[in-house]
Parts: sequence; structure tokens; C-alpha cells
Amino acid sequence: MKRLVEIRSYKLQPGATAAFHDAFMTRAVPLLREWGTDVVAFGPSEHEKDTYFLIRAYDDLRDLQARQDAFYGSDAWRKGPRQAVVSLIENYLNTVLWLSPAAIADLRVCTQHSY
Repeated sequence: MKRLVEIRSYKLQPGATAAFHDAFMTRAVPLLREWGTDVVAFGPSEHEKDTYFLIRAYDDLRDLQARQDAFYGSDAWRKGPRQAVVSLIENYLNTVLWLSPAAIADLRVCTQHSY
């Protein structure tokens, strides 16, 4: 059964990649996972300075919306790592597509070197 995969690409403030990665890896990703989000992969872009990606998998668009609404509206996010993460972002772009479990597994393996 295919899953809906969201790829979020962040354009960061100049020179913010290391600080963003630290905040993301140590605070944001553990919190996302605590909230039941399937974080497939994340890390700095290998081709463009000051860019970063986050890949998450969901059952469908309704699942994506419900999980993100709950997470981003929570005190755990708003009073937790939100400011440390958001303050380093200039903008971001989301793309969603349907992928097979095998393709998602490949993304998990192929991007592990990024973090």
C-alpha cells in the first residue's frame, strides 16, 4: 500500500545550517517522533548552501493534515523547539507524492549519511 510522502525543503538564513541541524536533530525530530510522525529522512542539502530537507510519510492527505495540525498547534512544539527552528528559516516549500513502502525504505537508507 502506497503512502503519502511530504518533502519539505527549507531555505535557511545565511550561515544557519549548523545551528538549524543541531536544533532539528536534537529537539525537533525527537519531538516529531514522540508525536508519532514517521520521519523518513532529514538533513542539509548536498547541492545548495543554506538549504535543508525533511521527508515525512503519512497514510493520506487527511492523516498529514491532522498530524501536522495537532503537532504544530501543541504546547510541546510552541513552547519547545519552535523558536530555535523557525527563527533560522527564510522560507520553505512542501511537495507531496505517493510512494511504495520499498521506495520509502530506500529513502531512509540513501539519506542516512546526511545526518
